[in-house]
Amino acid sequence: MVRQTCITNSPEQTFELGRKLGEKLKGGEIILLHGDLGAGKTLFTKGLAQGLGVEDPSLVVSPSFTLVNIYKARLDIVHGDLYRLDADAVYELGLEDYMDQEHVLIIEWAEKAGDFFTGDVLDITIEHIGESSRAFTVESDRRYLDTDCI
Repeated sequence: MVRQTCITNSPEQTFELGRKLGEKLKGGEIILLHGDLGAGKTLFTKGLAQGLGVEDPSLVVSPSFTLVNIYKARLDIVHGDLYRLDADAVYELGLEDYMDQEHVLIIEWAEKAGDFFTGDVLDITIEHIGESSRAFTVESDRRYLDTDCI
């Protein structure tokens, strides 16, 4: 298991970290995002989407009420938000249909899913370390982040 930590010091750097990671994705990755409200999960996801080829990342919004949004890109993005769900409800979303090489799953509030997600998982925890600063800790079987991060 590879564990990497990157620090961002502004919303722009958080977006850029997501963009750089999105450019490296090859399909089949499952990105599990953990962090408090306001940690930057959706902003990071907007960056990931741009890195995957979404032309207008402002169209990427948190699926808090729709539960799942799908965005067309180089690899289609399935963006889920589990905040309002319990572990049993996750099984009813049909997300397993998107665990393939043509999609990238990005799941906010992933801790609600228990051990539902398996495969090429990037477990990302985002922590507030200052007003605009965040620590991103990525745990995965592969190395995804550069040593300089931004």
